[in-house]
Amino acid sequence: MADGEGTSRTAPPLGRVLETGLYVDDLDRARGFYEGVLGLVPMLSDDRFVAYPIGGTVLLLFLRGSADTAIALPFGGAIPPHDGAGRLHFAFSAEAADLDRWRAHLTAHGVAIEGEVGWPKGSTSLYFRDPDGNLAEIASPGLWDNY
Repeated sequence: MADGEGTSRTAPPLGRVLETGLYVDDLDRARGFYEGVLGLVPMLSDDRFVAYPIGGTVLLLFLRGSADTAIALPFGGAIPPHDGAGRLHFAFSAEAADLDRWRAHLTAHGVAIEGEVGWPKGSTSLYFRDPDGNLAEIASPGLWDNY
């Protein structure tokens, strides 16, 4: 469905995407990449997940298979089971002036840039993979009507 076709006209409004979850095979290896290469700083972690604040959202990395049963919370309630497989895609935003620095930084850390797209509205996207094969993107403003 394109351009909102099939969407409910009566649904209450949503804000931003609050969190995005990825599933990784080796949490320590993933942390090495997200913290050591991308410079993210965890705000919460345990042996099954790590949470990184990024702008107004949170990137969650879950050890694959560690969340496939409900998690009872000590203060009440439970998080239903979830898990995922396959190579997923997500994008980070960055200013256009920082893209050359990102290219150099990724290359210096041995991260191959698999693709680069110059979009019609002037945005540029750099594409690369995390250690689990997920496709990461760094995009400058102008990619979407709302960015």
